[in-house]
Amino acid sequence: MKQNKKSRGLALRGSGCCLLVLALFSAGVCALESDGDQPIIIDSDRATYDDVKAISTYTGNVVSIQGSIKVDSDKLVVYFIDGEADKMVFTGNKAKFKQTPHEGDQDITGEALTGEYYPKKNLLILIDKATVWQGSGAYSSDFIEYDLKTSLVKAGEKETASKRVHVVLQPKDKEEPKAKEGPKAKEEPPVPEQPPAKDK
Repeated sequence: MKQNKKSRGLALRGSGCCLLVLALFSAGVCALESDGDQPIIIDSDRATYDDVKAISTYTGNVVSIQGSIKVDSDKLVVYFIDGEADKMVFTGNKAKFKQTPHEGDQDITGEALTGEYYPKKNLLILIDKATVWQGSGAYSSDFIEYDLKTSLVKAGEKETASKRVHVVLQPKDKEEPKAKEGPKAKEEPPVPEQPPAKDK
């Protein structure tokens, strides 16, 4: 998608407008191997594309999927560089995502008012009222970085420590202890029988 000198906008209308964004990125060592081999598929009610600014905008029940990665949002803006998606900005009340880190593992989920996804960096940034659920832990902050490659969650601002981070770690379910048996009584050794006394 090369930029033209004249401004040209492409508008698509109708329910269930589905577009395919060929913005592949390398597979992560911790994410599902197939995720990086899949294209990004965007489904929305409406979509517009500005060829000069190299920006596409999707609104209305936006669903973005790449392999096991899924993002639901009210609006999505995709910024292209040399025909490839460089930055994707999700907004909603709230925008939600999920990813399966390993086949058979529990999904990692999250939500925020704004999300910035950088496909080439395998990086998702959640901004404003953000929460990520990972295993038995929940991480809440106004700024959370989630590395899709390593499944690493970083919460809090980079430049300042003024933003609070709230973490909840749920304990694992404990098995009920088995009833302890009381000490066994010691068995007395058998008393040898005395031989009968001889008459004198």
